[in-house]
Amino acid sequence: MSPIEFPLRGEYISLDALLKASGLASSGGAAKVLIADGGVRVNGEAETRRGRKLRAGDEVVLGDRLVRVLVR
Repeated sequence: MSPIEFPLRGEYISLDALLKASGLASSGGAAKVLIADGGVRVNGEAETRRGRKLRAGDEVVLGDRLVRVLVR
């Protein structure tokens, strides 16, 4: 699958909000579970903090899906 390019509207977005906004999680609660289960990687490393601040240039992987955070 092709990567999802997510244009950042502010300085950062939290990991759980990104998963919801990009369509990888159906709700904030679902995003929380995905993150807590250790299934999310940020810049190649497992991430379990749902409030992790993502900035332009960060890459998030969930399963076979990649989200690239871009400057708007």
